[in-house]
Amino acid sequence: MKRRVVVTGMGIVSSLSCHLDTFWSKLIAGESGIHDIKILDTSRFKVKFAADVHDWAPDDYIDSKEQKRLDRFSQFGMVAGIDAVKNSGLDFSQEDSYRCGVILGSGVGGIATIEEQTEKLLTKGADRVSPMTIPRLMLNAAGGNISIRYGLRGPNYTVATACASATNALGDALKAIQYDEADVMISGGTEAGITPMGISAFSNMKALSFRNDDPAKASRPFDLDRDGFVMAEGAGVVVLEELEHAKARGATILAELVGFGCSGDGGHITSPDPEGRGAARAMQNALNDASLAPEKIDYINAHGTSTPPGDKAETTAIKTVYGDHAYKLAVSSTKSSLGHSLGASGGIELIACIKAINEGIIPPTINLTKPDPACDLDYTPNEAKNRKVCYAMSNSFGFGGHNACVIAKEYTE
Repeated sequence: MKRRVVVTGMGIVSSLSCHLDTFWSKLIAGESGIHDIKILDTSRFKVKFAADVHDWAPDDYIDSKEQKRLDRFSQFGMVAGIDAVKNSGLDFSQEDSYRCGVILGSGVGGIATIEEQTEKLLTKGADRVSPMTIPRLMLNAAGGNISIRYGLRGPNYTVATACASATNALGDALKAIQYDEADVMISGGTEAGITPMGISAFSNMKALSFRNDDPAKASRPFDLDRDGFVMAEGAGVVVLEELEHAKARGATILAELVGFGCSGDGGHITSPDPEGRGAARAMQNALNDASLAPEKIDYINAHGTSTPPGDKAETTAIKTVYGDHAYKLAVSSTKSSLGHSLGASGGIELIACIKAINEGIIPPTINLTKPDPACDLDYTPNEAKNRKVCYAMSNSFGFGGHNACVIAKEYTE
């Protein structure tokens, strides 16, 4: 029998804010965190905007010596993880360290370190490459460093399934607790891919929006005039806990995780299945895992990247799974405000789902002014809506045909 798993802490790093309450208030107000890139010189790039965390200041969390040993993506993961643990009220010195673990997701890991050290190798010679290059760039660096900070000896690994990474990580963490491998898991995703290589590669692929003249309007999920996604960076990390463990220490329970499903498209390395068959299977698998009828879902935080094929395929997939209920549930893409943080997006969007459950507010899809006729669901255009949310699904789909969905539920006894 599966054990019940609840969320007791959340931490966020995003272009809107690195403080949870401010993040949420700006998100439901329809503000955009997308602007001209401030962390890079963009004079050589075709795309000159993104959702970067331009005022990043981790000094209150990580001392200057440790910061030098951590790539930006690890710093994001560390800070979101520390905030999530603080939010949970957990004291790991009182826990069995072998029953507490970390499973994070990231798509490109320490790409900034790879670029910096490669340039140093080519311009200054092999002897100038930093001996910390590998510990900084490896995808598992963020999770490893979080486990070291708290002395956690339970399950510890990192998932890399492109833009589905965080949601796959959350699914694995959920199961680790459900099947009694752990009592507490820190999970979610982190990413810092706004680098010269990241911007150039995605723009040359024509995956990004080129709306340089109006960045805040560039991410337009489900809009007829969408022209690609907007790069973002950040982290979304939660503390998952076995229900009785949480109750025994008097924790505040924010939500319950009740279902996870995943699938593969088996079709194309970058394009989604045009009929959304893989996405539909992942959603159905999550519902099956939760033993839940589709009609129970009140809200879907869509993957909704603002690419023409992706939004259409996801809409088709939702209709396949939900039938007539697809037109009754609320859908929104928070990437319209936050941009697309690749492997971190699933962690950030699960937090948005939990806040929607806690507050009874659906965050909007901003910039949706000319709906695509092929995208005909209620995407909560431009303004947040009050709505009771008992069950929310978060969708994440990634290059390589990776699909992952997780379901959060209002906590009740």
